[in-house]
Amino acid sequence: MNEIKEILTEQEFADLLLEQKPIVVDFWATWCGPCKMQAPILHEFKEEIGDKAIVAKVDIDVVEKLAVELGVMSIPTIMIFKDGELKEKVVGLTSKAKLSELLLRNI
Repeated sequence: MNEIKEILTEQEFADLLLEQKPIVVDFWATWCGPCKMQAPILHEFKEEIGDKAIVAKVDIDVVEKLAVELGVMSIPTIMIFKDGELKEKVVGLTSKAKLSELLLRNI
């Protein structure tokens, strides 16, 4: 499974946190310019890492309560979870190199 998972509910997110692999989550919105620039970077990143981690996207307008609970104040925000815990958080447009660096610290 090499695609980016779209999270549409809080339950889907909770289930995702049970995974054994690191999870890279992009919090975004359709109206956000930098988020649109982040999308192709995220796809390249996912192709590069293969199945070393799960990559998911959360539209903050669809799963608004989750974004509020996790303290997402600006988008894009990328969070990396491992063993159900938040390990890394970066706000703003993030390069593929930076995503790789964050992931490597959490494999």
